[in-house]
Amino acid sequence: MQFTTQGADEVIVKARGRFISRAVDIVEVATKRFLTGQIDIAKDGIKIGSEEFQNKEGKQVRVSYVEVTLVKKQ
Repeated sequence: MQFTTQGADEVIVKARGRFISRAVDIVEVATKRFLTGQIDIAKDGIKIGSEEFQNKEGKQVRVSYVEVTLVKKQ
């Protein structure tokens, strides 16, 4: 929607933990079905890593994340 309604040239899809697979699904649908031929994954547009933070119980946990940058084709 950022590409179609907001006129964005770049959109970053971010997800952590068990939602990573959902982010990958969103990127695939956007590039292969919804905006076919109009957007692509940016060069060096996939970043992965892990973050450490404190959960509700006060315990330190490490969670993986993914960031996928989509760009509008010129």
